[in-house]
Amino acid sequence: MVLSTMLLRSKWQAEIRAALKRSRVVALVGPRQSGKTSLAREVVSPGSPRYFDLEDPASLAQLDEPMTALAPLRGIVVIDEIQRRPDLFPVLRVLADRRPLPAKFLILGSASPDLLRQSSESLAGRIETITLDGLGLDEIGPGTATVRRRWRRGGFPLSYLARSETASAVWRQQFIRTYLERDLPQLGITISATTLTRFWTMLAHYHGGVWNAAEAARSLGTSEPTARRYLDLLSGLYLIRQLQPWHENLKKRQVKSPKVYVRDSGLLHTLLGLADEPALQSHLKVGASWEGFAIEEVLRVVRPDAAHFWATHTGAELDLLLLVQGRRYGVEVKFQDAPTLTPSMRIALDDLHLERITVLYPGDRQYDLHRQVTVVPMATLAERGRLAVLRPRPASR
Repeated sequence: MVLSTMLLRSKWQAEIRAALKRSRVVALVGPRQSGKTSLAREVVSPGSPRYFDLEDPASLAQLDEPMTALAPLRGIVVIDEIQRRPDLFPVLRVLADRRPLPAKFLILGSASPDLLRQSSESLAGRIETITLDGLGLDEIGPGTATVRRRWRRGGFPLSYLARSETASAVWRQQFIRTYLERDLPQLGITISATTLTRFWTMLAHYHGGVWNAAEAARSLGTSEPTARRYLDLLSGLYLIRQLQPWHENLKKRQVKSPKVYVRDSGLLHTLLGLADEPALQSHLKVGASWEGFAIEEVLRVVRPDAAHFWATHTGAELDLLLLVQGRRYGVEVKFQDAPTLTPSMRIALDDLHLERITVLYPGDRQYDLHRQVTVVPMATLAERGRLAVLRPRPASR
């Protein structure tokens, strides 16, 4: 399959422009190499005096006196890699409060607002945040082969679009190395690359499992608070997802620790040392890998008000509980040729008062298991988006 290296991400472009109409400051955040800069350059040309790249020494020099450099500008102003200059946040607050407002700001960052607390404190009530993921199925198109390629290579554009499987694997290896050895120190993070490599690799083996701080600390030879700090750090850099548990007043003991996932399936496979599809298919984590991949795609297209997993100590569980406009929807992920109705699905329907459960699998046929449970191919997400999960069309008889 031959793909253009210049994929139009029109949905994201439209979302950014709409946000800039609504809000004085828009933060486009996400992991490095996810495509933030390419999108920003569609809004403001990189050659414009209104575009500042904080990895460029010339831009850094211009912002030695930030108020002097930014106050005269009109229109949309882009500041890329804002995490390199957190001292700019108070300046942006002052500029965003001017009346009339001569300029709005699109700031790009590779760390979450929680990690960069200055943004949430200085720009509270002024900033709108858009989280950019890697390439999703809704962008690259339907088809079983496309789904499997996206699962295998992950969603980083340069990994997905690489000319060969080897080139994709090499890119991911270099991404991990560069991130740990160069990018994290630039954020002021002083944890050694060796320690974080061990921790990130350990999380890959935990992928899809319930977080156990004590076990993680023992494996790493450190304290539980330190292990938690490392987990929160990688979560704040959009590399790890902590899926929080759902629990309510049921007459059942429920799991109350989060599940952890490596957010990009391609990086997961690199951390696990899986060089090709045969190695992936024979690995013990193949089902967990598919689960994490599916969960990320669902969260991307549905954009629920909240998302959790649910599990009891007696074995009932639900991979994903989505809260959308006051309603509850369930998602189960199965790496099987023909998923069947399970006792857990029946229990989740009753105990959680779900509208329905969608079972995502790698096949190509949609069918019903129950009047409230439908098996849906992953490729359908590319075709029908959120409706594939919230309101699957009736299966043909």
